[in-house]
Amino acid sequence: MSRCELPPALPGSGEEPVFEAPWQAQAFAMTLALHQAGCFAWGEWAETLGAEIARGGKPYYEHWLDALERIVAVKGIASEAVLAARREAWARAAARTPHGAPIELAKGLA
Repeated sequence: MSRCELPPALPGSGEEPVFEAPWQAQAFAMTLALHQAGCFAWGEWAETLGAEIARGGKPYYEHWLDALERIVAVKGIASEAVLAARREAWARAAARTPHGAPIELAKGLA
């Protein structure tokens, strides 16, 4: 009988969060959900993320977000115009949110 091996542990240990900010976890979850829905193959995702990382100069999850936006646009899931509008709404919502409070996108859409 063969023994199953567990996948490598996620970053962080015990009490530490796996992600530094909620948006990172959300971007990760959206990527997995889109892949599981058949929107793109995992190899396509790896190639897109690798290309973003190769550009350099950003923290890992900013590359992840850039790759997510890129693959969503390339696959026609959302247009660049829709993505740009969401980025602008997010910036407005962030500007209207007190430091330390959760950012609510609805505040940027008004």
